[in-house]
Parts: sequence; structure tokens; C-alpha cells
Amino acid sequence: MPKTAREIMTGSPECIGENETVLDAARKLAEMNIGSMPICGEDNRLKGMLTDRDIVVKVLAQGKDPASTRAGELGEGKPVTIGADDSISELISTMASHQVRRLPVIDGHDLVGIVSQADVAKNVDEDDVGSLVEIISSGP
Repeated sequence: MPKTAREIMTGSPECIGENETVLDAARKLAEMNIGSMPICGEDNRLKGMLTDRDIVVKVLAQGKDPASTRAGELGEGKPVTIGADDSISELISTMASHQVRRLPVIDGHDLVGIVSQADVAKNVDEDDVGSLVEIISSGP
């Protein structure tokens, strides 16, 4: 069994730039058939995670124009991340406690990958996967 986040992550993750529009982000999410992606700064540092729900709640429902709203405006607070050399058990614990299905992997200050619930499922014991999915999906 792999030991660290680095060993199971998807490297070179697709990002939305902090100055790209929310409309661009929505198109990328749709093309990739995913519900969230990292917001990357001009300095290659992670600025947050953007979710399809953020687009609906923070842009559309507020009457903002997705073609002129910047993705970086939605990256609030410090994003939940995992260190590249952190253990799989730490990763699962972080996903469960924050109820996230995709976790950015950081090496120093640089975004180096993403670990999804599917990546975990492929690399851990079946019983652990069931527990993880149940915890993440149960809501706060």
C-alpha cells in the first residue's frame, strides 16, 4: 500500500488562475466533469478551491456576472490541503474531518497535485473506503 499523498495523487493538477473568470472556471469544471478545482495565483501558490456550489451561491445567486467575476474573488480563507509527504491515514482523516472529496497536495508552498476520493479508493483497503465515503457524505 502506498505510504504518502505524493504516491497516490494526480500530479500537475488543472487549476483556474486567480485572474480568470468564473465563466472560464465553470467551463473547465464542465469539460473535466468535476465539481471543484484549485485556484492558483500568479505566484504558483494555491489561493483556494473553487466549487460548482461557490459559482451558484457566491456568483449567480448574488446577481454577479460570471464573465466579469474573477475566480480569485471566491478563494476565501486558507484552503484545506495535505502535505505531499503526509501519510494516507492523515490524508483520509483530513478529508473526513473537512468533508472534502478533493484535496490539494502541497510541497512547501507549491501545489504539486490533487488527491481525489477515487485516488484514495484505488489505494486503500475496501473497508476504509466505505468508511471514508460515509463520513464525507454524511454532512456536518
